Amino acid sequence: MTAQDQLSPMLDIAAARALATSLVDPITETEELPLAAALGRFCAETLQSTLALPRCARAAMDGFALRLSDLGDGQALPIAGTIAAGAEAPDLPAGACLRIFTGALVPAGAEAVLPVEDCTEEGATLRLLRRPEPGENIRVPGSEQPEGGVLLRAHARIAPQHVGLLAANGIARLRVLRRPRVGVFSTGDELNAQSPDSLPDSNRPMLLALAAAAGAEVADLGLLPDDLSAITARLAGLSGHDLILTSGAVSMGGRDHLRPALIAAGGRIDGWRVAIKPGKPILFGQLGSAAITGLPGNPFSAFTGFHLFAAAQLATLTGQIPPLLFPFEARAGFDWSRKPGRGEVFPVRLAHGEIDGMPVLQRLGASVSATLFPLAEAEGLAFVPAETSRVGFGARLRWMPFVHRGF
Repeated sequence: MTAQDQLSPMLDIAAARALATSLVDPITETEELPLAAALGRFCAETLQSTLALPRCARAAMDGFALRLSDLGDGQALPIAGTIAAGAEAPDLPAGACLRIFTGALVPAGAEAVLPVEDCTEEGATLRLLRRPEPGENIRVPGSEQPEGGVLLRAHARIAPQHVGLLAANGIARLRVLRRPRVGVFSTGDELNAQSPDSLPDSNRPMLLALAAAAGAEVADLGLLPDDLSAITARLAGLSGHDLILTSGAVSMGGRDHLRPALIAAGGRIDGWRVAIKPGKPILFGQLGSAAITGLPGNPFSAFTGFHLFAAAQLATLTGQIPPLLFPFEARAGFDWSRKPGRGEVFPVRLAHGEIDGMPVLQRLGASVSATLFPLAEAEGLAFVPAETSRVGFGARLRWMPFVHRGF
């Protein structure tokens, strides 16, 4: 990396994200799985219903099925029998009603189901407390789901509600995309547990967890020492990954060897340094068929870099449109003065109450990139532009929830 490269302009967040996603291509390989094993996977094709639901009229509540014309001016009917869920439904006798349970087939001739709380029983006679409306509490055929309706779109991540919906449609197996294959390195001799001065390696388990939560098949590639030859050899021997994530060794220090090692291993660097705080020294490149994203070594910077860039790469690999950066608006529940110059990302949580109808965010931590402690209660990341020197109480903010909050 030449001095000119080192002094090249930094990428803004949007340009860096566009570059990151351009380095990966959507996965096309698929496999078929039982429905029970598909949770969290990405559907390979759009699934549509082949039938309307319910197929037959069913009771929406426990009550009594009746014909409105049988009521006349009266408010009482004889109870002629009971229809349980799962049983065949007889025709509704003229001038009578039938007790019916939720989900049971509505008998032919019935025009409404009166709930049990709107009537009383006196022996074998039903006394109505009110007259029902036509069609009340009857789930008519096709009212829940149309034939041909979309159950699950291609590239959607399969959530628990999808499992239930597909099961209701009799779908026991489905085709899903192969998982993205992500390898994760950490770097630095200070993380070597054999050293008496070692530090815990928090980045690698965190990045492995983040990638797994995003739906990837992860591989722990271990620790890279602060040695150019060793890093080059490890990188040169890699294969079978869609994305490689590293943390550390991407800045300009004397022991930051990742950039020259990547070139020596036959890879390339497509971009380096992002105008963001924390996390400026981020690398985007290619190694064989894999994209490589080099995140900073400071833990919060690595966490932020994953959310801003690696998560978008994983979304692209699974055929999704990456989520927007900081798509939600809120109000600041704090006062904060800062040094302008770079846009800044910081952890936040939702506070109680609203300001002008918008949620309020509480800032956590003190803009220290080396600690993960503020994330213990954080719910997302907020952003202030480079030119902002002060955020006053009630000021407008943009923020994004964490990508690993669930399906």
